[in-house]
Amino acid sequence: MSVKEATGEDASPDAPVEETKPARGESRTDMVGKALGLLVLLGDEPRGASAAEISRRADLPFSTTYRLLGSLTRDGFVDYEPDGRRYHLGLRIFQLGQAVSSHHGFAGTALPILRRVTEQTGEATILSVRDGMHHLTVNKVDGPQTFRVTSDPGFLGALHTTSVGKALVAFAEDEDRERLLGELPLEPLTALSITDRDAFRAEIEKVRRQGYAVMDEENELGMRAIAVPVFNSQGVAFASLATAAPVFRLSVEAMVALVPLLQAAAVELSARLPQR
Repeated sequence: MSVKEATGEDASPDAPVEETKPARGESRTDMVGKALGLLVLLGDEPRGASAAEISRRADLPFSTTYRLLGSLTRDGFVDYEPDGRRYHLGLRIFQLGQAVSSHHGFAGTALPILRRVTEQTGEATILSVRDGMHHLTVNKVDGPQTFRVTSDPGFLGALHTTSVGKALVAFAEDEDRERLLGELPLEPLTALSITDRDAFRAEIEKVRRQGYAVMDEENELGMRAIAVPVFNSQGVAFASLATAAPVFRLSVEAMVALVPLLQAAAVELSARLPQR
């Protein structure tokens, strides 16, 4: 193996990919498990990762990681970005996720409610659930305006910089909330992102008191959002519902005025959606 291969600098799905064969004493089931492990790791990397980074995180030899990534890329489970030499979850994963979402009733059941909220606000409506240390966009309805919100279904985003994420943290089970408050990476996405742990804890307490969460250019400059929790029968948020808009269209005060509309829609979603 060359030095470049060992660092992952030349890892590319366009290169010939050998069939991923198990090493001696290793079954095909082991290799499937390792491939699934790589997908889980990529799921925690919304911006993607290089083959060398994935190899280190998975604690696998680079050659094994490279072959597995090649196979996953060939089958559409992973995408490769040549410019940055980074791997991302692929379209096939998104399609499977959408199938699971539809099977559980989220996508189809929620859509009419989201459409109704968008009709009344004129802005994008987003439904998210928590996926580990991220939020996952389950469904979205864009407003009639030309300026679109980029958080499409299947998108994994930060919890601490988004309104949907803050709502999910604030109204999680007590033990979960405390774990997230103590362990959640507080990486800045803009200059306005909360990166201090005490400040984040204070923000979550504020969300719990007022019953809604605001994102004011913390996740993306020029964008603003407000979210409310969707509660299960135990009073724990299993989803969150948000309205998002560019800052030049809606002030924070105008967004707060939408809270009763969002809360009414959240109550309807709580009654209709499978609670997991």
